[in-house]
Amino acid sequence: MASQVISTHYHACNLCEAICGLEIKLQDQQIISIKGDQKDPLSKGHICPKAIALQDIYNDPDRLRLPVKKTVNGWQQISWKQAFDEVASKLKQTQQQYGKNAVAIYQGNPSVHNLDAMIFAPMFVRSLRTKNKFSATSVDQLPEQLVSLLMFGHSLIVPLPDLDRTDFLIIFGANPVVSNGSLMTAPGVQKRLKKIQQGGGKFIVVDPRKTETALIADQHLFIKPGTDVFMLLAMLGVVFSENLQTLGSVAAFTHDLQIIEALVKHYTPETVAPITGVDAEQLKSLVRDFCTAKKATCYGRIGVSTQQYGTLTQWLITVFNIVTGNLDIAGGTMFSRPAFEVLEHRSGRRKGFADDYSRVRKLPNFAGEFPVATLAEEITTAGKDQIRSLITHAGNPVLSTPNGKQIDKALENLDFMVSIDFYINETTRHADIILPPLSILERPHYDVVFHALAIQNTSRYSVPVFKANKKHRSGAAIFLELTWRMQSDNWWSKFTGWVKKSILQRLDSNWIVDMKLKKGAYGKSHGLNLKHLKDNPHGIDLGPMMPCLPERLFTVGQKINLAPEEFVAGIERLNEHLLAVELPIKDTGFDMLLIGRRDPRTNNSWLHNSYRMVKGKNRCLALLHINDAASRNIEEGEVITVKSRVGEITIPVSLTEDMMPGVISIPHGWGHNVEGANLNIAKSHAGVNTNILTDDKLLDGISGNAVLNGIPVAVTKLSSSLN
Repeated sequence: MASQVISTHYHACNLCEAICGLEIKLQDQQIISIKGDQKDPLSKGHICPKAIALQDIYNDPDRLRLPVKKTVNGWQQISWKQAFDEVASKLKQTQQQYGKNAVAIYQGNPSVHNLDAMIFAPMFVRSLRTKNKFSATSVDQLPEQLVSLLMFGHSLIVPLPDLDRTDFLIIFGANPVVSNGSLMTAPGVQKRLKKIQQGGGKFIVVDPRKTETALIADQHLFIKPGTDVFMLLAMLGVVFSENLQTLGSVAAFTHDLQIIEALVKHYTPETVAPITGVDAEQLKSLVRDFCTAKKATCYGRIGVSTQQYGTLTQWLITVFNIVTGNLDIAGGTMFSRPAFEVLEHRSGRRKGFADDYSRVRKLPNFAGEFPVATLAEEITTAGKDQIRSLITHAGNPVLSTPNGKQIDKALENLDFMVSIDFYINETTRHADIILPPLSILERPHYDVVFHALAIQNTSRYSVPVFKANKKHRSGAAIFLELTWRMQSDNWWSKFTGWVKKSILQRLDSNWIVDMKLKKGAYGKSHGLNLKHLKDNPHGIDLGPMMPCLPERLFTVGQKINLAPEEFVAGIERLNEHLLAVELPIKDTGFDMLLIGRRDPRTNNSWLHNSYRMVKGKNRCLALLHINDAASRNIEEGEVITVKSRVGEITIPVSLTEDMMPGVISIPHGWGHNVEGANLNIAKSHAGVNTNILTDDKLLDGISGNAVLNGIPVAVTKLSSSLN
């Protein structure tokens, strides 16, 4: 019998922000290999283990292909028409009875990894006409985006370290060797970091744990969780006291330098050392080395974003880059210029931050969304605008948001819930109807967001690897159908909505991508359009990041706002909280601080249904310093109890000297052991949900972002080791 023809397809991996190029080989419509695309101009052949699991998602028998409805006899498959009819009817009924804000939507992290969602989900959200909008932004990158909004005028003008050309890099609270960058698309980060060292440069990591990145760094400084803000204030104090400040190329359009100098003058390396645990002389040396390097950049990520002073910390990192003359220069901190432009001018009627406040706790909104930490109380607290129906899209807040048990219980109180998702997981098990979209290998893809966060300007389009079954629905089709059905019931709205839906369904996302590419920065200079990208399936190199200021600023007068009043006020309030930061509240018994970490073979909770990703030794372990273990009579492999104000878990422990004493680390994204979640493989490798411990009342004081690092906890021995 003749062998089947082998076909080769080039596609982007959408499982993390690295967006690595893949070479996928098929034989008889079966994947026989997934490798890194050596010709991809951004990833250059890099691949991590996660990409191989794309075939597991595509083939997963647990993955939903058609709508299901919860009944007294369990989940039952229903038609798309019935599903859309019931969803629209229930949502409209809720709004007619209780008001438009009685319907809420939560969008998870995978939304921004999905072209259909990026283009068509906003239309559906607008059709709901509700102010109760939530997303994973407020458990992740809200502080960075708020800093960009208030300093540069737009939340998507995100400063990026120019890794490939820098001589000196400081990393606060990030582990890019594992994450391949976060709000910094940089596939193959380990090679890039080693290249800095091979060129005579250095990089230093500041983190409460000696991470995988810190292990290859030139220097690692332990720092007490949640105190990075004090270290950065002292670093800026050294800059000014030793007259090292310079605005460099941005001097002509940056103001309020004197405000920064006045704010930091009382913070010295000696005064903050007892708070941070960072030696004063090491801090001074770090600043001097940074300022004397030819090209230097400072980068902070989720470890500093998800803490009590996350916004202030991210602001001070940006200020440090600016006042040392390292903004908008090669090798410093720069901005991408994507082919698909994501920046749009706002109407000016809204600021984008604190335009409204949540009903119960009065937390500020950002980009029209409230902090997700308030979602549970908005569901359970009676009154006008109480949330009674919820839509979730590609999100699992029961596992990924603070006080997971509280949100799990709150979802039981809803009158109606619909999930756009292809798994029955810890969150979607509460839904009345689930609408599954296509998997990544069945749909076209363009990385709208992550090209805009990449340290090198490239463009790449992926055609579907597999042809979708006609019975299934793309995300675009789901969002367009729901948008049309949520229109007003008068005949004119229905007719015009139907016409718009029909046109957009015919044009689909390809037309949008083609139009944006033609109108973008490289449309004329590179003749860039969709056809050009299809003719170049490996992607197109558009060059390194280039200086782009002040032209790319969205502020009034195109000036960098170095000292936004919200942040200045935050520093002025900082001294009121010094005791709370300096020492955990001893009277409560919570004498340790919890931080998270990421496992390189899983991505949040996306891949725990892939056996090849979770097999082997248990990786959901608490990391504890050997001295902390000894004082509690805890030995390697034993099970410990970790307790916070809101919850308690038990977990096996691993002892190490790579943890700062007084700090415990537990990975996030685990805990697939909830009854009703249809994740069969995951149950034998479930791990534990660390967000049972995170506190929905402990938030970043400015943005309302969740605090996932620096949680006060108590640690005690439970039992002997597990087998």
